[in-house]
Amino acid sequence: MSFIPKVGLIACSGEECTGGNVSRMAALKVLHKLKPHDTITICLPLFLAGDSGERGFAEVFPTITIDGCGKLCAARSTAKYSSEPAVKINVEDYMGPRCRGKEEQWRVNDGSAIVDKIAEDVAKHVEELRDALRDN
Repeated sequence: MSFIPKVGLIACSGEECTGGNVSRMAALKVLHKLKPHDTITICLPLFLAGDSGERGFAEVFPTITIDGCGKLCAARSTAKYSSEPAVKINVEDYMGPRCRGKEEQWRVNDGSAIVDKIAEDVAKHVEELRDALRDN
């Protein structure tokens, strides 16, 4: 049996819009429930601060960025400081380009349909990436 690396998940750390919360909840669902043995999370703030462990992983192993809005901070940062993400997900592609009010952003929860859909899509990408690594 050969070594097959885990896939790094880099979620948005934004708090201003609902998309940031959705991206983090989807990443955590993949990490803890859907693909716990196949994924790790990469801390975007540490990554941006120059942490060599976070950046080093993203340089060598495949990553999936889950951005909360069209600014694509996670995807752009990963490409700039390590390597191009294997998969880029933008929550706006699922929810549209709207930023909900502060009172509404906290209503999104772990059981929401949008979190479930994004997490399922991320899990499929994880499987595809690991299958491709297995085949090499």
